Amino acid sequence: MIKEKRKVGLEEFSGVKKGNKLVENESKALITHYLHNINNTVSENYKDDALNTISDFVEQNENISITKEDVLEQLLFDIKEVPFIADDKYNFKFIDLFAGIGGFRLALQNIGGKCVYTSEWDIAAKKTYFENFGEIPFGDITKETTKNYIPQQFDILCAGFPCQAFSIAGNRKGFADTRGTLFFDVEQIIAKHRPKVVFLENVKNLVSHDKGKTFKTIIEILEKKLGYKVFSSVLNSMTHANIPQNRERIFIVAFDPNQVSNYMNFKFPEKIKLTKTIHDILDEGKHEDKYYYAKDHQYYPELERTMTSRDTVYQWRRVYVRENKSNVCPTLTANMGTGGHNVPLIKDDYGIRKLTPRECFSFQGYPDNYILPNLANGRLYTQAGNSVTTTLIERIANEIKKVL
Repeated sequence: MIKEKRKVGLEEFSGVKKGNKLVENESKALITHYLHNINNTVSENYKDDALNTISDFVEQNENISITKEDVLEQLLFDIKEVPFIADDKYNFKFIDLFAGIGGFRLALQNIGGKCVYTSEWDIAAKKTYFENFGEIPFGDITKETTKNYIPQQFDILCAGFPCQAFSIAGNRKGFADTRGTLFFDVEQIIAKHRPKVVFLENVKNLVSHDKGKTFKTIIEILEKKLGYKVFSSVLNSMTHANIPQNRERIFIVAFDPNQVSNYMNFKFPEKIKLTKTIHDILDEGKHEDKYYYAKDHQYYPELERTMTSRDTVYQWRRVYVRENKSNVCPTLTANMGTGGHNVPLIKDDYGIRKLTPRECFSFQGYPDNYILPNLANGRLYTQAGNSVTTTLIERIANEIKKVL
């Protein structure tokens, strides 16, 4: 039999039979985590299982003329061909839980951090994450097998843990909702690994949910049960990140006093002047017709009557249009752009249209070279709405770095 010589891509590792302890469908996560850390000691955490997976692949594809070393070289080249690779010289290590599309990672990499573990269960978000960072996140963090791949030591735990259970937009069941209890998985990881810093983000309504009981529970777990010193504040992207989006979020930063003796020096960033307008974000010119409302659309008369300014972003609220009086973009949500509640709209020279996915990413602070993969627009809108404002995360992370 003549063996075929060809390039092997990461996508081929989805169906590798596993004769070791691998979690189902985690082959690509293991390999990319190993290769991203191949120049530091964290790689030992992934090495055996990653190399076993590659060996299994080579053995199962006898018709391919390739060695394990060849595969490693090819894959290492592929994962480096992305826009956001961390420098091998770094100041601290962090993990990225409920990673979404990488807002925390982008921010902490920008200030000299090295991500050594990431998890995210949503398949579409994983695709965006990989396109930009060359790494596939691990999956369901509630599984012990997934938690077991977290390196023993790292400096900062980042988690924008799911907020649907606490948001006004959700049913507000809090810890009675299974998504709300994901905080307790974060608690388990903190207890086991004792990072120097815990950095959490959630919706503003977490503070008032269930008359403050939910937030109190979280703070008490961090302080009384885990022994961390906690700082929290509600910050707005338009007042603290120079991003023209009215987006308030609660941020929690907790220090282990046994490892960070000067924790009291931590302060959240001060307000900064908003110098950017929506016109610094919006793309000029005519867009595809699919973004514009046709004049015979049932909502068009109301949109045309209400939307008179070109200097703000409006919001469709099921039966009426709301103008943002601050002349900024209203809070981006996961369900925008789908024709339903909270759709952000603008008036331009060519009519009345929805924001494009690229504009929504820009309103979250993502740079122009951030890759939006070939996904349905609905997926991209959801990803932008679920994300953090990465430039605000970076400002807070800088204050953490000063203390460390």
